[in-house]
Amino acid sequence: MKKIPYRMCVVTRERFPKQELIRVVVNKDGIVTVDETGKLNGKGAYIKRDRDVLNKAISNKILDRTLGVTISDDIYNELRRVIGE
Repeated sequence: MKKIPYRMCVVTRERFPKQELIRVVVNKDGIVTVDETGKLNGKGAYIKRDRDVLNKAISNKILDRTLGVTISDDIYNELRRVIGE
């Protein structure tokens, strides 16, 4: 049997299989991207694929604090698009 990697959601603090989460990455130049492949270089934070969790992350600025940068509305819109798929 293959080992299933688990990661922690920065909002709910629950552990989920990596495939159930979305990774947001900030690279060394401070550019923030949504990492749908899970393989980009940089500091990453995982968030559960759930609208309520995303709304909580936006209202409390959890991703901003975790990654140490200001997250733009474009990134949040992209997260909404990925969750809506």
